[in-house]
Parts: sequence; structure tokens; C-alpha cells
Amino acid sequence: MFIIYGGLFFSLFIRIFTIQATGEVNGHQLEARAAALYEKEAVLTADRGKILDRNGSVIAEDTLSYRLIAVVSPKATTKKDDPQHVVDLEKTAKVLSEHIAMEESDIYEILKEGVSKERWQVEFGSAGRSISHEVMNAIKKEDLPGIVFASDTNRYYPNGPFASHLIGFALKEEQKDGSFKTVGKMGLEYIYDKELQGENGSVHYESDLFGYLLPNSEKMVQPAKDGDDIYLTLDKTIQNFLEEAMTDVYKDYNPESMVAIVADPKTGEILAMSQRPTFDPDTRGGLDSWTNEVIESAIEPGSTMKTFTLATAIETGKWKPNAQYQSGSYTILDRTIRDHNQVGWGKISYLEGFQRSSNTAMANLLEDIGNETLIDYFKKFGFGKKTDIGLPNEASGTLLTNYPVNYVTTSYGQGSTATPIQLVQAMTAIANDGKMMQPYVIDKIVDSNTGKVIQEEKSKVKGEPISKETAKQVREVLASTVTAEAGTAKRFAIGGYEVAGKTGTAWIADTDGSGYLTGKNNYLYSFLGMAPADDPQLIVYVAVKRPKLKLTEAGSEPVAKVFTSVMENSLKYLNINPEDAVEVQTESMGNYVGNDAEKVQTALTNEGLTPIIIGEGGKITDQYPKEGLSIPKGSLIFLKTDGAITLPSFDNWSLRNVLVYKQMSGLRIEVAGEGFVTSQSVSPNTVIADDSPIVIQLKTPEEVYSAKEEKTEEGEDLPQD
Repeated sequence: MFIIYGGLFFSLFIRIFTIQATGEVNGHQLEARAAALYEKEAVLTADRGKILDRNGSVIAEDTLSYRLIAVVSPKATTKKDDPQHVVDLEKTAKVLSEHIAMEESDIYEILKEGVSKERWQVEFGSAGRSISHEVMNAIKKEDLPGIVFASDTNRYYPNGPFASHLIGFALKEEQKDGSFKTVGKMGLEYIYDKELQGENGSVHYESDLFGYLLPNSEKMVQPAKDGDDIYLTLDKTIQNFLEEAMTDVYKDYNPESMVAIVADPKTGEILAMSQRPTFDPDTRGGLDSWTNEVIESAIEPGSTMKTFTLATAIETGKWKPNAQYQSGSYTILDRTIRDHNQVGWGKISYLEGFQRSSNTAMANLLEDIGNETLIDYFKKFGFGKKTDIGLPNEASGTLLTNYPVNYVTTSYGQGSTATPIQLVQAMTAIANDGKMMQPYVIDKIVDSNTGKVIQEEKSKVKGEPISKETAKQVREVLASTVTAEAGTAKRFAIGGYEVAGKTGTAWIADTDGSGYLTGKNNYLYSFLGMAPADDPQLIVYVAVKRPKLKLTEAGSEPVAKVFTSVMENSLKYLNINPEDAVEVQTESMGNYVGNDAEKVQTALTNEGLTPIIIGEGGKITDQYPKEGLSIPKGSLIFLKTDGAITLPSFDNWSLRNVLVYKQMSGLRIEVAGEGFVTSQSVSPNTVIADDSPIVIQLKTPEEVYSAKEEKTEEGEDLPQD
């Protein structure tokens, strides 16, 4: 017995010694087996970066949603009278089909397969993801055993159809490992998918078989890195002006398509961009074409190109506005060019010819300019090559020079092609005293985790095709097309602002290549204009293709409805005073950085201004507006200092002032609505001590007035006896 037990003990000792020395049992590493049993890893999902407008208003962001899960394993239920798994597969499938986009039979098969394969739970693919709070509550009210929800994120576009072909959209896609990731599929969401993605984090920890953290084990956290935020040059308010005007015209005239752009000629920034048909990026409803027509489609622009023929003539000294020519027709070799009324207006001046948008005026003018000179200047204006706006698939357009007639037709905008963005880029030279600005849509890219600016775009002069004097003279002639009796652009006049621009009526090539379409409903009608004419602050281009016009309507009417609405509203929004406005008393802003905030506050108050201190007081570290700017009496002046911030009353503040305060203070302010502030979630004079959101509600004057009317009708605001 001693020998037997001694032998067993010796064998056990050898076995233990061998395991300790090698760390293996039957070829398996014990450390790896233990790690597999006890080490856990949880994924910390990164939020996709936001897309915002120039003022920080959200265009696209991740929002909280829910994922639908069905627990199908009977092991989940410990009490028979309180089932925690799906008991009735047929009933569950029927009820869920009423709330999610999946057929009842498909839901049933997923549940049935989960039961047969003894799974703990099942999910329902894309139909069971991105569930809204309202749908989740509706399903919960059905009281279905085994139906649970997990928090999820959904890409949300709060403005509906809003520069949709520029912004694009992103969707949740299932990955090879079964996980889901939001992926950009179109537009900026696709182009900047890498920057917006972010990097998931993780949590490593050791637990027992029941999932509890083991004593003395370390929990290692690798934080998620959220995606970068992309700020655009778009202005949400101006974009909304454009979307609303285009929607109204699209509904009234049912054109084949429409495009429009609003740009700042001083910087090249694109403030708004849209097209019709468009789509809702949340639902993809209406998505028939993935083409951004503003960038990717070259068109025969029509008479808007006469602007640049005129500029070439003036710059080269060939423009003689009072000289006369015979309008009506012009013959070159075997081709005859005609004016749009076919017979012309007799012998008229070149100035009147331009105002009447005469093709033969350009043809005669070309004889003095010269073919090669015209093409050389058109190239200086950026035609025939991409603008390099930074968006994919940009078209370059074509300057036709194969035959002598090509030069003539190019002078008035037929034959040769250009993109809408090229027209706007070229027009910046006219509006900006000869300096042509590079168009761009990305303002900056910001690391959402640190607030550090990673990439920032700057205004860039693309070239100087003409002189300041030429640009001024072109603007004067363009303004006369709106004001002169013979002008074709009289519909584009705006009360209080002088508009300068050129109409266009372009032929549309037949798809079978046989020639051009005929009839007044088969043209591309457009207008390329700016205002105020003496110092343009905005350029607006609108093109409407094949609108359904009434017998008495001209093709420029739908174009003018978009242009005048957008231009007038945008100028007023930007505080560009009308020419006939009453002169307002102003003050010149001084430099107050480094001065004592309380003393500056008193001085500014005495000057009729309203200073707002952001901080505890003391030395001023920043200010808005900057030094040298003229500001009207009563304006808000923001003075930044160090220290804790006491919240002011935002009552009746404009959206712009709220956004300035948000940027300078760094507070987490969430803005809802448009117009002027009506309420705030945190009371005035509260010292802000944490990062809790402060919600500012704004309403337009019309909304406020309507609310008062409703209350009056209900008797709530009537005086009491």
C-alpha cells in the first residue's frame, strides 16, 4: 500500500511540476484557457462626427435610437407566471409587423429559427435598428414577453431636404463580424467618411462565469474617439430661404429640374446650394438621382455667358456702348445667327443690344474682340476647367473651338458648356473688383474630443481676369438690364436694393442628337445676379429647366420668384441696409482687449450700447465685434474675461447673437427654432458650474403673433372684469 500510494503521490507531483514548468495540459495553454474563460472585452462605440453650418447649427448628427431584441430561450424565464422569453411566436410576429418595416412571415421565421437552434436571443436586421422613442414606447405598450430594447444610435438630419445632394446621407451597415457601423453612402457623408467615423474604444476586464468582476482584477478602459466635426460654409437660414423658394416654384411649375447657388463674392464661400428634384436624407424618399447638378453637370448656359463676353470687350477696349449695329441676324459662312425675336429691333446701340440680350450684338462684338482673345479670357474666368471646389466628379465643361461658328455661339452661351459653380466662380470677379475667388464649402474640420481645429479653409484668389475699373463698368451695364426700359431682367428688381445681373434662355439639346428642342416650355431659363450692385454682398444663380408655363407667362417668371425671394430675405438677414433706409446712428468699435471689463462696460453703456460680460470680470481677453467695425446704437457687445460664467437673460436676442455668445463662452447651448429668443431652460443670473445643456427656444415674429392670436381666441389673454 505504501508503494502504491507513494507511486501515485510521486506521479501527481511530477504532473503538477510539469504543468507549472510548461503551462500546458494536453497541448493547451492554461493561461490562454483562463483568459478565454475570465477575460472579457466590451466595445465602447464612437459617435459619428457632426456636420454643422457656419454658425454651428446641426445639419447631421447621431441621435439616440433603439435596437429591437427578442429573447427566445426558455432559460431566461425563472418564474412561470412572469415569462421573460417569447412564448407565442405567431402573436409576437403579428404585433411586431405592425410597428417595424418587416413582413409578419419573415419575423416569424427569425423567431422560429432562433428557438430551433437554441439561441438566447435574435435580432431583426436593419428593420429592428434605429427604432425611434415613439415606436419603442408603442411596442412596449403591447406587453410582449421577451421583447427588449438596447440603446443604439441613428444618423439624423433635423432639417429634412436641406442641400441633400451636397450633404448626402449615411446608413447603418452590417459588418463581417456581425456588428453594425454607420457608413457614408453619398455626398459629404461619403467624401469625409473617414474623418466622421471616429474610433471605437474598449473595456478589458476579468470576470467570473456569471459576469461579475473578479477581486483585485484590473479594469482597463480605452476611451472611444468620436469622429471629427465638419463645419460648412453654408448658412442654415439662407439655405432655408432657398429651399422654401425652390419648393414653391417646383410645386407651381413642375419643371424637369432646378439648381440654385448663393455665394459670398468677397470670399468664395458657398452659403446655400440646392436642386430639384431632391430627397429627404432621413428616409431617402425622392432619391432618383445621385448627381449633384451644381458640380457634376455641364450645361449650355445661354445668355448668362454674355456677361463675360462684355467683360472681355471692356477689358480689351473694344466696348463702345453707343456705337450701333444691325440687329436681327448675323451670317457667318453658311450659318445664320438670329436674335430671340427672329427679326431684331432694327439698328440699335450695343448697350441696348446687351439690355435686350441680343445674340447678334455679341456676334458683331466678337469681330472686334477676336476669336482667340475671347477664348483666352474665358479661360481666365475659369471656363473649360474644374473649379477645384473639393467635391468629387466635378465636370470641367467644354469651350468649343472646332469651327468658326463655335466662337460666335460661345460668345452668347450656346455650344460650349459650363457648370453652375463655374458661372458663380466667374461672377465673383465681376462682383469683387476683378478678383476671382475660389469657391468652397468646407469651413473647418474640428476634433470633437479636444475642440482643436484640424483643417481650416481660407479664402483664395483664383485669378484676376479683369481690372477693378472693368468690373465696375460691367456691374453698371448689368444693373441697366434690370432698370432700363429695354432690359430683359426687370422682373428681378428688388425694392430698396439695386440688382445687377444677366438673364439666360438656353436651348436644350434633344436626347436623340438631332438638334435642339423647341417651344417655350423646352428651354433652360436662368439668371446670374448680384446685389447691391455698387458693392455686391451676394451672388445668386438660379436655373429652371423646362418649366410648365401658362400661355401668358414668360420663362423668367419662375426664375425671378426664386431669385428675388432668396436675395431680398438674405440681404435683410445679413443686415445689408436697403438704399432707401433711414440712416442709423452708429459707433465705431474700439479695441478693449486687456482693459478692465467693468470700466469698459460703463463706458459702452453711456454710448448707448449693451455690453455683455462673459466671465467673472477683470481683464478682457476677447471681444465681439472686432475693432474698427461700425455698429448701430443699442447693439450687443460681447466682452470675454476669465472665470465662471453667469448666464444672462437671452430674451429677444437674435439667433446670430445667441450663436456668438455660444462660441465665445464655450457653453453647451442647444438652439431650437428660428427668429428671436422666447425662453431659456436655465434662469438668468445662474452661475454655470457643469456641462449640462442649456436649451434656448426661438420663435419668428409670425409664430409669436399666431400664438397670441390663439390665446386671445381662447380667452386666456382677455382682460378680467
